[in-house]
Amino acid sequence: MTMELSSDTIHAIEQAAAAGLLTADSPANLKIWLTRESLAAWRPGILQLIADEKWSDLDAMFWTSIPFGTGGRRGPMGEMGPATINDRTIAESAHGMAVYLRSTGVTTGGSVVIACDTRHNSDRFARIAACTFAAHGLQVWLFDGHRATPVLSFAVRQLKCSIGVMISASHNPPADNGFKAYWSNGGQVIPPHDKGIIREVERAEVIPSADYQQCLQNGSIRLVGAELDAAYTAAVVGLSESSHRDLPAVFTPLHGVGETSVYAVIQAAGFTAVDIFEPQRAPDGGFPNVPKHLPNPENLAVFDPAIQWVEQTGHPAQLILASDPDADRLGVMVRTAGGRFVSLSGNQVGALITDYLLRRRKASGRFSPRDYIVETLVTTPLTKALAEHHGARCFHELLVGFKYIAQTMEEQGTDHFVFGTEESIGFLAGDYCRDKDASVCALYILELAGELHSAGRTLLDQLDVLYTQCGYHCEGQTSIYCEGPTGKAKIDGLMQTLRQQPPAAFGPVRIVQADDYLQGTRTEVPAGRLISPISSPRGDLLIYHSDPTSSVRIQIAGRPSGTEPKIKFYFFCQTDIVTDLPAARAAGDVAMNAAQQALKVWADEKLSSG
Repeated sequence: MTMELSSDTIHAIEQAAAAGLLTADSPANLKIWLTRESLAAWRPGILQLIADEKWSDLDAMFWTSIPFGTGGRRGPMGEMGPATINDRTIAESAHGMAVYLRSTGVTTGGSVVIACDTRHNSDRFARIAACTFAAHGLQVWLFDGHRATPVLSFAVRQLKCSIGVMISASHNPPADNGFKAYWSNGGQVIPPHDKGIIREVERAEVIPSADYQQCLQNGSIRLVGAELDAAYTAAVVGLSESSHRDLPAVFTPLHGVGETSVYAVIQAAGFTAVDIFEPQRAPDGGFPNVPKHLPNPENLAVFDPAIQWVEQTGHPAQLILASDPDADRLGVMVRTAGGRFVSLSGNQVGALITDYLLRRRKASGRFSPRDYIVETLVTTPLTKALAEHHGARCFHELLVGFKYIAQTMEEQGTDHFVFGTEESIGFLAGDYCRDKDASVCALYILELAGELHSAGRTLLDQLDVLYTQCGYHCEGQTSIYCEGPTGKAKIDGLMQTLRQQPPAAFGPVRIVQADDYLQGTRTEVPAGRLISPISSPRGDLLIYHSDPTSSVRIQIAGRPSGTEPKIKFYFFCQTDIVTDLPAARAAGDVAMNAAQQALKVWADEKLSSG
């Protein structure tokens, strides 16, 4: 059922669009929200913004419909509009999931488990989702407080649910929130489920809802918590590979849910010398004691308060660990022999744990040549080199997103699954869930660091051992941000330029091959001749390769982010150790830094000229 728009309103919208005050999709989205009876509650607010000529505000709320990206639907919170996370977009996401689930053959019954992190409005959004699912006839299990994303994944499997939902925007700024959708295996939805759900979201008009209190009384919504927490903690602790427990360290949850999962595992495993950082302990969606309120452990500034506290108090910490707000990722700082703290990248942590787990399997007689590691196409080649060094398999032709690691686990079976790793500090071992987990990473990095500490060595020393075995590897990242309603067009344009006019060089790095995972081609650069087709995977990802015969080899990968308005470029450098490790490190670092700088200059020039 629709309502009529006045000619004055239509004229005002069209005039704003003609004047460039509204981007391409905003007029159509505005008209939908103004004419659908099911959206009538928001009509007065929209009309008032139009009357006040708040076109910038309207464009920010209506320029797109938030898609299912790498980590579900994620974006800024707002009062209305398909481009923000609000009561309607949360309800329609749950509705779309429920309708799509019915279309897959679950015609009656079915169940869903829902969790949320500490972000603003997360509790309310979780209840809205719960009431929507209950109205569709699903049994709803709702966590009784804030929980980690991997606990949600665990709960889907433990409760044998049809689907799961996590309300979180992960490491995004405080203004954001999101809706992560999980399938029955405990992994985030992948094609075709993601496309099927969003199709139903786009069709949504009247969305049913049930009364929360009545649902609690009749049992259609049931609260869960302590029993699942205990089972999850036991599952992670049960994956322990050593008895080293005396390493002093500090953990911070960055005002997120990490105390309920990561620190609970650390304590249950017996790491009595690991202290929690009190100033960043309290759950708070504003992330008040995190520099610039940006709770991303990949942003090294988040560690500054803890480092200062350690230095001021004389705490003997050898590691500082930080989980992001929903505790599925873990950042690691290690103290050097000189007393400074330096960061380990996700690639370095993943390589260290890969080697640790394979060594432990061999030492205990559990190793099999069928054992396998899983990583994505933008994760360090060092992981694959280490797997081959130990005689294990490595699946690495995966698009970005831990859901594809989970998919590989399902396809290959988990009997020989050892470890899943991605460069963005996401890691998993075991069979207890199907999403990355800061807890299991904390368990293993503490064990490994403790083992090394007892021998007078550090994680940095162990990295040098790995480089000696497999060549020096270094990595870097550059992100090109294009924010606002016009950002997507800029990102699309830059990716198109990279495809149609691939650079022959980035600084001193000569490009000889371009792998296009969207078009499914490997081509020579600059000649453009087809080398071979790429059958799978398919996604918006480009990888450039330097001369493979050089002693210093570089790969540069570029893709639009699925969660933020940016293109992410990944740099991977491999250097043969011709003379010694210091010389190889120097050559690799110089080449990679030059390539990063050259790409940034190239991107800035293209954006400014476009």
